[in-house]
Amino acid sequence: MTRPDNQHDKLVRDNLLDLEDHNLVRIEAVREDQRQVWVLTKRGHGEAKKLLEPKGIRVSALREEKYDPVTGKLLGASYDDHAAAVTSTAAELHRAGIGHRLGFQTEIGHRLADGYVQRADLVVRAPEAGVPVMLLEIDRRSEDAHDLVQKLRRYWEWGRLLPGDAAKRTVDLVRSRPDVIEDVGHEKRLWRRVYPPTGREGLVPVAFVFADTTEAKVANTVKVLEEAGRRFWAPRRYETYYREAITAKDYSQAVPVVVTTLEQLTEHGADAAVWRRLGRKDEQTLTDALDNPDGDALYRRQYTRAEAEDERRRAAEREARRPVCKRCGQKFTDERWEETTARTAWKAGDLSVCGDCHADDVARKEAAAEATRFQTATPPEPEPEHDQEPGKLRGLFRRRG
Repeated sequence: MTRPDNQHDKLVRDNLLDLEDHNLVRIEAVREDQRQVWVLTKRGHGEAKKLLEPKGIRVSALREEKYDPVTGKLLGASYDDHAAAVTSTAAELHRAGIGHRLGFQTEIGHRLADGYVQRADLVVRAPEAGVPVMLLEIDRRSEDAHDLVQKLRRYWEWGRLLPGDAAKRTVDLVRSRPDVIEDVGHEKRLWRRVYPPTGREGLVPVAFVFADTTEAKVANTVKVLEEAGRRFWAPRRYETYYREAITAKDYSQAVPVVVTTLEQLTEHGADAAVWRRLGRKDEQTLTDALDNPDGDALYRRQYTRAEAEDERRRAAEREARRPVCKRCGQKFTDERWEETTARTAWKAGDLSVCGDCHADDVARKEAAAEATRFQTATPPEPEPEHDQEPGKLRGLFRRRG
């Protein structure tokens, strides 16, 4: 209910005591340094849900009171240390401007296909900080590193589920061929019904925050996560024709995973370069760690360049194959080249000459044909003579008679 490092906040303490008088909160445990961990009672949980819960936001799960069956002592079961670490993580994120007061949720369940529920220790929504949604697992090294790998696997599997009202054909196809889910857009999957789009490729990002442990243990755990969990966080190569020209990576089916420690968050702030993305060496700010500079944006640029280069190469190869006229030495035009290679090439005349020479051939043939037609034409009938007068002709015939 308050940051564990607020040791002298009298106002908060007085308010807690007042809420305790109304049976709205109770003391869960007392830490070794005598600080108390407070939680909501069932009544207080119900009041908080009515007063604080905006649409789409849940308050923390109710912490039921459990007592030892023999001694009757209230059992904390180390809940206090873990809860304090979760609260401190949320506080550091909020202090850095990542998430508002009601933008944090704890113990949020994610139900898998087999009915198992994977609960996230903390869910933060901070779109104004470039983190629309992120799931956080707070580990005080009370779990084996391979258990964390299994958590990562479950988040990956949950991100591949279809909603209950998905098309039957798609459901049947995914059941028979599980990898087909990769061809189903994220907007059609179950996780998009629960969380907003991340603004990046891939599934919902997951952060592992280690607390109260040594650097060596953190390094060993991260190494196991990287090696044993590669199937779930690592990007793939793009399947493209321009394979050699594309160095970008496909993050579309991966869970972005970042790691840090609570000590780093406390010392430097959650907005500092204290987050390391699995698969990278250096620590970055949270938004930089979640971004994919070698992802989809780079792929589009590289693909455009590769396509343009391939187009230039094909054009150069085509130009090198362009026929040359054996008569005048000029290259064929595209139109003439098409005429000589089409199915109707038999109409194109001499296939070894260019369009101009072919036009000259056609002109010569037409001129020769015209001359031939003129020479073989029928001579005209002779015209009758009309120079002599009709009277002289009659006299001529009389003398002959």
